[in-house]
Amino acid sequence: MNNPHQDGFKPPPKKYQPKGLTFLYEDRDILVVDKARGLLTISSETVRENTAYWLLNDYVRRGIEKSRKRVFIVHRLDRDTSGVLVFAKSETAKRFLQEEWPTFSKKYIAVVHGVPPKQEGVITSFLTENSAHKVYSVSDPKQGKLAKTRYKVVRERGGLSLLEIELLTGRKNQIRVHLSEGGCPVVGDQKYGSKRGGRQRLALHAASLTLRHPHTNAELTFEAPLPSYFGHLV
Repeated sequence: MNNPHQDGFKPPPKKYQPKGLTFLYEDRDILVVDKARGLLTISSETVRENTAYWLLNDYVRRGIEKSRKRVFIVHRLDRDTSGVLVFAKSETAKRFLQEEWPTFSKKYIAVVHGVPPKQEGVITSFLTENSAHKVYSVSDPKQGKLAKTRYKVVRERGGLSLLEIELLTGRKNQIRVHLSEGGCPVVGDQKYGSKRGGRQRLALHAASLTLRHPHTNAELTFEAPLPSYFGHLV
């Protein structure tokens, strides 16, 4: 992909690129990576370092702790979800990307237990979260946030289905909750009811993201190849 906004920009040497993150694109405004499963986007109560955010801050600083260079969180992927993750390099770029986020195209691939009743459709509900940080649907719009997930069955095998998913809204755990509540939980999803088959790895991947560049307004699409694990399942 040609960089639309380089203007003499030179990224840090590849030796600074951290493990667990495959670089898809970088210019002076944004940094896009393919995040490996098992890596947190940002820190949690138990993990402060070795997150995508921490590693990329170290990367843009070229290992110089006192450097003022940094990255900014635009969105997140669950720890065990792999795929396309974008960071901004300024508050201005971050603000633009977050404000325009609902207009961007976010596509995922998932392997689920069972077969959805329809080969394609849109799942709609209102999502809320309990004190145990578990997300679930409610019928009252005043108690939750609107969530819409479009899906299409691509392949079926051995009681499993491979789905193409388009995220029409961006709520926490949205895809996992919608598929689980619909009777087809994501393979390896321990949190939302998929403990069958003894599989531990979550089969959810952020396959592509189409956005508008915060400086040039050019439309860019970034894709992360599907992990081989998915092919082994279906």
